[in-house]
Amino acid sequence: MALLAAIAEQGSISAAARHIGISYKAAWDAIDIMNNMAGEPLVLRSTGGHRGGGATLTPKAVELLELYQTYDRLHQRFMSRIGRLMPSVATQMELLQTMIMQTSARNQLPGIVTTIKTGAVNDEIHVDIGQGQIVVASITRESTENLGLREGQKVLAFLKASSIMIGTGDTRNSLSARNQLPGTITDVITGAVNAEVRLELPQGLTVTASITLDSTQRLHLEAGQSAYALFKASSVMIATL
Repeated sequence: MALLAAIAEQGSISAAARHIGISYKAAWDAIDIMNNMAGEPLVLRSTGGHRGGGATLTPKAVELLELYQTYDRLHQRFMSRIGRLMPSVATQMELLQTMIMQTSARNQLPGIVTTIKTGAVNDEIHVDIGQGQIVVASITRESTENLGLREGQKVLAFLKASSIMIGTGDTRNSLSARNQLPGTITDVITGAVNAEVRLELPQGLTVTASITLDSTQRLHLEAGQSAYALFKASSVMIATL
């Protein structure tokens, strides 16, 4: 939310990132996650170069930001009052924070459980992420029970960028990855050894893959190209909402 507020104030993603002390790349990673969670774009970027141009919030983003700011004010009042009544509240809140789920997974895809195939040890969870695209996760039966998973339930499918491979029409058929999501490459960010490839799916969700620079060059990956996000079912983590 601090990033959205900074974009509204500064008028560009690069300026907003500097304003709150994060990198341009980290800002875009956060925007991708928020867009995926919202199911639609929250930030609109105008032309002006890879690290330039302006940015504005969509009406939904403005509404969310205003709601959050109202909630934050009320929360601060509540915490101030409860702190006077319960001096130990700070310690208890720290404990609660450690119990809240945190994840380093770059990709967070919201969806609905459509099928649960129960196995002796592992279960197969099918999650509809929109536009007829299904993400299949293989998790332990114990995890299915602990999460209370059921068909029709809203969940998040988590994926680390390093767990995703990128395939083209010529290469994907030779790979055994259970999940093969078609999309369009929107950005290729190259480093000394690895490259990050952002792929926009038909429903507007974005997935980011971290692959070797050699693979990027060998596949001649570039923005605007059709490609597939490939990943194993065992690489998908499930969280309930």
